[in-house]
Amino acid sequence: MARPRSANHDLKREAIVDVAAQCFARQSFPAASMNDIATACGTSKARLYHYYESKEAILFDLLDRYTQGLLALIGAAEARAQRKSLSEREALNELVRAFLAEYENSATRHAALVSDTKFLGDTQRELILDRQRDVVAAFTRFLKRAYPDRIHAGNQTAVTMMLFGMINWTFTWLRPGGTLSYVAFADEVVQLLEHGLTGGPPSPP
Repeated sequence: MARPRSANHDLKREAIVDVAAQCFARQSFPAASMNDIATACGTSKARLYHYYESKEAILFDLLDRYTQGLLALIGAAEARAQRKSLSEREALNELVRAFLAEYENSATRHAALVSDTKFLGDTQRELILDRQRDVVAAFTRFLKRAYPDRIHAGNQTAVTMMLFGMINWTFTWLRPGGTLSYVAFADEVVQLLEHGLTGGPPSPP
């Protein structure tokens, strides 16, 4: 008979993936071992194997939870925009702010998504990549609704990836408590979307 899970089993797994993300960010995924993760968790390797069968299983759970959370942010942003009767541009701006707020609290998880997805097995990797594609597609929808005269089939991928280029790599340089906060940076991104670098509406071509 299978041993029943404890009530806080999922909570413990959540704590493990948080610590593992820190280890992967600090040492790199290939260099970090199950023993390193167990030590960082303050437990034994045998105890860690009670929750996860391998380092790759931890990585998948980490990325599975994180990408589901990003998709949930998009759903929440869409619901909030309807509830608050936001304009399409306001809805996009709120989505940008929501993602940067998440990135501030999930820098090591985001680093794993950017750098370590390639270490998953084929099926698991494709699942995570599909979710990333869904996130990109959602941002494209928000952009097209916000700027229907500016975003079209010929440039929508480029503009979407330009936006991701601004926000996706913040974990490499933007630090909580630094000179520029994540909230202030979100304001800068929104300002750039709205008015370009001039601080006012862009000049016509």
